[in-house]
Amino acid sequence: MPSTKELRARIRSVSNTAKVTGAMQLIAASKMRRAQQNVIMGKKYAETIKSLLTNLSSSVDLERVNIPLLEKREIKNKLMILVTPDRGLAGALVGNINRKALDVIQSSKESYSILSVGRKGFRFLSSREQDIVEQLEIPDRPEITDTLPISDIAINGFLEQKWDQVDLVYSEFITTTAQVPKMQTVLPISNEEEESSISDYIYEPSDYEVLIELTPKYVRSQIYQSILEAFASEHSARMVAMQNATDNAGELIGELTLDLNKARQETITAELLDLIGGIAALEGK
Repeated sequence: MPSTKELRARIRSVSNTAKVTGAMQLIAASKMRRAQQNVIMGKKYAETIKSLLTNLSSSVDLERVNIPLLEKREIKNKLMILVTPDRGLAGALVGNINRKALDVIQSSKESYSILSVGRKGFRFLSSREQDIVEQLEIPDRPEITDTLPISDIAINGFLEQKWDQVDLVYSEFITTTAQVPKMQTVLPISNEEEESSISDYIYEPSDYEVLIELTPKYVRSQIYQSILEAFASEHSARMVAMQNATDNAGELIGELTLDLNKARQETITAELLDLIGGIAALEGK
């Protein structure tokens, strides 16, 4: 058994670690609440645009007009927008999303170019010699304007026929304790949606022109929503990971304290035995 000095040193070390993880848990919890609220608000916006797009698509004869972002063509090249955290300490989240991205790439018949949002995905795919065309970082409190460079690369590349399909790979936020890696195709826009709940509108100047203007906004809203989902997933996973680390540290401190008490008892017992032995030796003379 380690000495009492070593056990005290280990208890101090684990206690200091618990203070750090406890502080990180509180910070992550604060960010998590804000990020989860952003997901809820952003989802309402994204769903409204999606519903409006469905309504417009059903009112426009798509066989007679050209809507560039709805155009389906032979797929030769794809773009993957991979959204990952910049930092670790988020449990299995980073590993799960990176494995999802690699599985999508390896199972695709067509080649992928990668637009990496976040350092973790960039480092992971760089080490596997993937074609990374751009690496971008997003601030911790993203606004839709922060994601426009991502949307512009995707939309312009699709219109210029650099890529025939654009896919998002990110962590979808389900609950505080559940985040799921997800792949979603954003281009070409699919018009095979469920029936819209929006009632009939009169469009000015025309439904066709409104649809032309709406399609890039739809793509931007989907990309922005994926970023919000990714941030909510990251902060939730980190909060849970730090909570588990703090709890584990508390359990370890309890075990070490028990060992310390046992070691002190053994030391006291040994000293008493030495004392008794000494007294017995003196009495025997």
